[in-house]
Amino acid sequence: MNYGAIKDCDIANGVGVRISLFVSGCTHCCEDCFQPETWDFSYGDEFTDDTMDKIIGMLDKEYIDGLSILGGEPMEPENQKSVLELILRVREELPDKNIWIYSGYQFDADMLNGKLRECHSTRRILENIDVLVDGEFEKDKKNIRLKFRGSENQRIIDVKKSLNTNQVVLIPELMKMR
Repeated sequence: MNYGAIKDCDIANGVGVRISLFVSGCTHCCEDCFQPETWDFSYGDEFTDDTMDKIIGMLDKEYIDGLSILGGEPMEPENQKSVLELILRVREELPDKNIWIYSGYQFDADMLNGKLRECHSTRRILENIDVLVDGEFEKDKKNIRLKFRGSENQRIIDVKKSLNTNQVVLIPELMKMR
């Protein structure tokens, strides 16, 4: 897997102060994507053990609330192995940090029941994250007043509650307008 950027002290991509990893590779190619350069799977730098060590070091500060993984597309089958390794390491070494993933794939239609269901890492990734912002960016539904998402079709999902109830459970306070 490659990545385009790692941002420290990010407050735009989840609650609190976060470390954000922008992975490379996306097949959605949404119109007006804010980072079209990340569609290319070879964009940026190779994600290595040193990269993972760097992220763990950045996360290991009291004022950092958690990790956000965006893209590109973290849930592309080609990216899932490295994403899962990072998530499992964060869970092991920094269990109090929360983990968000942003994906153009939909939780229920694509990850639980669709094409990503067959990827061996999909379920394990979901079981080890806290929040999923799902759905492709849709230009005609763009709304700059939304918290932590770009278009009105995107959902902010409590993954643990959703897996336990086998239905999508939104986080209502985060679905409100700014």
